[in-house]
Amino acid sequence: MEIRPVRYDHPDAVRLDEEVQQEYARRYGDGDLTPLDPHMFTPPHGIYLIAYESGRPLATGGWRVREDTGEGYAPGDAEIKRMFVIPEARGRGLARRILATLEADARAAGRTRMVLETGTEQPEAITLYTSSGYAMVRKFGYYRTYESSRCMAKPL
Repeated sequence: MEIRPVRYDHPDAVRLDEEVQQEYARRYGDGDLTPLDPHMFTPPHGIYLIAYESGRPLATGGWRVREDTGEGYAPGDAEIKRMFVIPEARGRGLARRILATLEADARAAGRTRMVLETGTEQPEAITLYTSSGYAMVRKFGYYRTYESSRCMAKPL
C-alpha cells in the first residue's frame, strides 16, 4: 500500500469524491456542499492524498488552510476534508494512516491546529478522531449551524 499526494482534480480523486458524496447522501440526504477548489490542496496551503494498493485507489484525505475567524476558524488552522475509505477496504487502518500523514504534513507546513467537521451519522469517523486525540470544539465552517454537525480539533 502506498500513500501519495495527488491533485484534488486528479481522475482518481474525482472518482472517490463521487463515492464519498454518495455516502453522504445515503447518510444525510445530500452530499457535502462545502465549496472546495483544487488549489486549496496545493502545498504549502494543503495537500490531498490517495492510498493505492496494486494501482487501485482505496482511500483519500486532504487538509487545507482555514483561518477565517468569521466562520469560527483560528489562525494556524488546517482543516481535514474528504477522509474516505471505500467500503471493501475498511477496517485495515487506512484512514488512520492517512490521518497521521496529513497531520505530519500540516505540522511541517507550520499549521498549529488540525480541525475537522463530521456528523452524527458518521459514528465510525467520530470514533477514529476521538481515538486519535481529537476533541469536540465550538462549531465552525459551512455546517456550523446544523444540528447534526460535530466539529473536532487537535493541537499539532
